[in-house]
Order: sequence, then structure tokens, then C-alpha cells
Amino acid sequence: MPPVFAHGRLRLYLLKLLDEAPRHGYEVIRLLEERFQGLYAPSAGTVYPRLAKLEAEGLVTYATEGGRKVYSITEAGRAELADRGGELADLELEIRDSVSELAAEIRDDVRGAAGALRREMRAAASASAAPVEDASWAAAKEELRKAKQEWKEQARRAKDESRRAREEAQQARRQAKEAQERAREEVMRIAVQFQEQFAKSGGVLGNLAGSWLGGTGKDTTTTGDAASASASTAAGPRWAEDLAPTGDPARDLDRLLDRFRDDVRDAARDHGVTPAKLAEARAHLAAAADRLAETLRPKR
Repeated sequence: MPPVFAHGRLRLYLLKLLDEAPRHGYEVIRLLEERFQGLYAPSAGTVYPRLAKLEAEGLVTYATEGGRKVYSITEAGRAELADRGGELADLELEIRDSVSELAAEIRDDVRGAAGALRREMRAAASASAAPVEDASWAAAKEELRKAKQEWKEQARRAKDESRRAREEAQQARRQAKEAQERAREEVMRIAVQFQEQFAKSGGVLGNLAGSWLGGTGKDTTTTGDAASASASTAAGPRWAEDLAPTGDPARDLDRLLDRFRDDVRDAARDHGVTPAKLAEARAHLAAAADRLAETLRPKR
């Protein structure tokens, strides 16, 4: 039998099932059997140890209900599931292929059994001088008919499951791509607004923002139209470009703010902070905080 789940993929699919709804172990096994149209069902010795490991890693938690553990996904588990969205889409395709391969094995087994049955019947008819009784022949034909019917039904269900898995995988890939594009656009928009605000404010933070966001590192105290023109040239900011979007805009914003804080601390450590510079930095930070709060506030 070909492997149904590659290494580490069953763990990912368990997170997907628990993200849909809290479930106990037996229900997880039953759902996996349904997803494979009865062609595959993992044993309790396969599922329960993996659920215990996910619980130990903080990706799932459980509550005892009616003497059974009901597992639920945690925020850490949802974060890992979101980070591996593309891998989950590939897994859906792998499941489709596994269903097809299992159905092919069943088909081959049925064909082999039917062929062996025919050969045995012919051999029995040849070895015996008496004709095969009509009742025995009819029973054998009925068994063969049932075997063919079962194979056709299994093949039909495998085909339906394959089509459904392919459609879900395509939809998941489209959604993941759209989420990445939205996150990238949001991060770039916020970065450009940072530069515009600091370019208008000028001072120590204005100079730092100009160099971080793709400026020349010169004095950016220019105001009015000149400052706007300078900010508009940074449509593709180079600052923090190594922080690849995660698909979660809120998480990407937290990472940008962490980077901003670290850069300001580095500048303070390298150049020192005087009372005058502190007062000027406070004013710039207050203006930037107001601007960002206005940007993030829902538009009416």
C-alpha cells in the first residue's frame, strides 16, 4: 500500500481537523476514514500519540467530557496552520492522489479475485464429469456481480473525492496568494506613511527615517510640496525589506514596530541622547503615533 501521509503531514492534517471544530480522538479517526471514502482509516495507535505530542507542544489542548478527551486547537496551533497554508494545499492534493492509488489497488484486487474465481470454476468444471450445478453456478455469478458493483462504487467515490480535494486545494492556494498580496500592500502603505510623516517632521528621526525607508541620509527637514515629493519617491521602500510578509497584516505590523524600535535604540546607543534630542524625539514620536492611529482607525 502506498503511504497515505508523508512524514509530518498527518500532524498538519490533525491541526486542520481541530481548527474546524473541537473533536475527540475517535471522531478524528472517523473523519479521516470519511475523507478517504472508507479506503483508509488510521489506527488509534497512530492518532492518539500524535494528539498527545501536539498537546505537549502547546498546539492543542483538551478538556475531559464524559470520560473522553476533547481536543481543541490553540492560538499557537492556528499560527502554525496559517504559516503552512501552502503546504496544506499541497497536502489536499496528496490526499486526492492517495485516494486514487488506494482505489486502483482495490480495483486490481477485485480484478485479480474475479480472474482467480473464473479459473477455479473452469478447473472444477473440467475436472468433474458432472456438469456444475445450476445453483452453484448462479451463486458464483452473483458473487462476481457483487464484486464488480463494489469496485465500481469505490471507484466512483474515489473520483468524487479526488475532484473535491482538487477544488479545495485550488481555492486554498488562491486565498493564500490573495492574503499575501493584501499583507504586502498594507505593509508598504504603512511604511510610506511613516516616511511621509518623518519627512515632514524633520530632525533626528526624520534623518533616520529617510535612510531607513530608502532616502539619501541627508537632512529631511524640507516641508510642504518638497517633503511630499521626497516621500513619493519612496513608493518601493527598502527599509525592513528582509521581513517577508506572513499573510497576517497585524503580525507584520508588530514586526515592523519591533524593527523600528531596535533601529532607534541602535541610533541612540551609537550617537547618544541629549535632553534637547529627547524632547525633539518625543515630539516626532507623538506625531507619528497620532498619524498611525488615524491610519489604522476604520474609515467611515
